[in-house]
Amino acid sequence: MTAFNSDSLRSYSQDDVQQILQLAIARQVDDNDQEFSYQQILEIAAELQISPDTLQQAERDWLVKQSEVEQRKAFNIYRQSKFKKRLGNYAIINIFFLAMDSISGGLSWSLYILLACGLAITLDIWNTFQPKGEDYEIAFQRWNRNHQIKQTINTVLTRWFKVFSP
Repeated sequence: MTAFNSDSLRSYSQDDVQQILQLAIARQVDDNDQEFSYQQILEIAAELQISPDTLQQAERDWLVKQSEVEQRKAFNIYRQSKFKKRLGNYAIINIFFLAMDSISGGLSWSLYILLACGLAITLDIWNTFQPKGEDYEIAFQRWNRNHQIKQTINTVLTRWFKVFSP
């Protein structure tokens, strides 16, 4: 980035401009709940010589990105709920084996099962709470595809029931 010597000598890359404007907007807005109307966004874009078509395309891209962010949040919540269920299953199984072993005269063989389940839980924690990598993307794509299929089936069934309901 260049020094602040004179206005005519300053030049910035597109990334620098985006960052500067983002910081300026963030500083100008005192209240985080302040919202901008679409008209205000159009005026800002006009001042920056951004065409309305480009602005509309950017808005569509942003909406798609926001939708994906929401889908990823839902997927992460789904993964965490599945993990909690598996953790409960591990706990029930281990308590059962520990009880069986302690009734039979002490704790010996059940500790090996507890150790193996502990390893399985550790791997499960690693896989569940690691939201990056190829395995995560594959799991997300599979979940997203299944989720979309379920939504399509629900939509078709809802329409079908509306047609045939009295």
